[in-house]
Amino acid sequence: METTPLADHGLPREALADASREQPVIAKVSRHLLWFLFILFFVSFLDRINIGFAGLTMMKDLRLTGVQFGLATTLFYVAYIACGVPGNLILARVGARRWIGSIMIAWGLASSATMFATSPGTLYALRVLVGITEAGFLPGILLYLTYWFPAAWRARANALFMIAMPVTAALGSALSGYVLALDGMLGLKGWQWLFMLEGMPAALLGLAVFARLDDRPEHAAWLTENEKKTLVRIVAAEHRTDAAPASGRVSGSEQAIWRELVSPTVLRFSLAYFCLVNTLAMVAVWTPLIVKSFSVGASNRTIGLMAAVPQICTIVAMIGWGRRSDRRGERKWHLILPMLFAALGWLCTAWSVQPMIQLLGICAASAGAYTAMSIFWTTPDHTLSFRARAVGIATINAVGNLGSALNPLVVGWLKDVTHGFTSGLLYAAALLLVGAFIATALPLRPGAVHPNS
Repeated sequence: METTPLADHGLPREALADASREQPVIAKVSRHLLWFLFILFFVSFLDRINIGFAGLTMMKDLRLTGVQFGLATTLFYVAYIACGVPGNLILARVGARRWIGSIMIAWGLASSATMFATSPGTLYALRVLVGITEAGFLPGILLYLTYWFPAAWRARANALFMIAMPVTAALGSALSGYVLALDGMLGLKGWQWLFMLEGMPAALLGLAVFARLDDRPEHAAWLTENEKKTLVRIVAAEHRTDAAPASGRVSGSEQAIWRELVSPTVLRFSLAYFCLVNTLAMVAVWTPLIVKSFSVGASNRTIGLMAAVPQICTIVAMIGWGRRSDRRGERKWHLILPMLFAALGWLCTAWSVQPMIQLLGICAASAGAYTAMSIFWTTPDHTLSFRARAVGIATINAVGNLGSALNPLVVGWLKDVTHGFTSGLLYAAALLLVGAFIATALPLRPGAVHPNS
């Protein structure tokens, strides 16, 4: 993670001294962990969204309607949601290294097996299997990051980790168009090549996780003893602060964990994330087909390259906006404004008849939604005690991902009924507006401004 020279910023001498010790440790952790987690998330997200690219030819080969195609993704997310909370409980018990490594091997094999789908029913079963095996990854990594990065650094850490999503969509868009062109080679359809070539890297990387990840800072052989003590101290101090009762924060006692998970604050976080995730699913699943709808006659390679453009915009926005949020020490408007910007993007795509404006609308929707997501995940952990955090993060992620489950089914149905994407785009825009309104009531804790911010 990039750092800058220290300046006093009006901070007390003790704060400057603490920051001077903290900065190099966080930088070292960032260099060691974030690039590897980025690669893991890259293959995870690719296995989640590659069905969107496969749909360019698979729908015809398997004779799928829009509803049937959407249902395959909906069932993936139903399984994903159901297994998310148990996954984080297992991670907290056995450690990230063993849990993340094991599920990566499992979902890589399951994703590759999607090439054997021969009917809607077999496709549904295989996507459910991928959902079950992949469910523990993202909530597990979000929990894992709280063990290594204090709150003041987490927007940048989240952004640098989560840009794997637009990077994956960009490279996946360009790459998938070429992979689909392998249609007929060795007797396989292009979409079968897609699932095989994009699924196996996850299984191979799962083996690397066992050698690379450390469960906690105190287990890291690549940190010096002083660095371990500094990192453990600053993270532990934050956990003690978060566990203490405070205005607007629920109790951290064992007996109150259930009350934390069903508290109005956690429910508002879950509902806001539900509204946001609808757009994330819209971008991930439907972008190739939306681009195809206003690019009549374009080849799959051209569609893939065009679908990569919004993701390039998203990468720049996520990094810049995450740094700005940390530098300003502000979260609420750094979440709300991107959501409104994304809603405006969908409206432009829905109402314009100019392909360039429609593509720019997708750029705005993608950049706004993914940027909002990276800011969103800097805050929910502060509404929970440390003991409830593993379940709480997974719960918010699971409830929010009901949006991922519903979006493909709703948009697929609207597409079949209206023979276009306009209604689905308006549906996504409306939910973003609702989510932005809910976000105004969230207790979004400011990020502490560090001298190197």
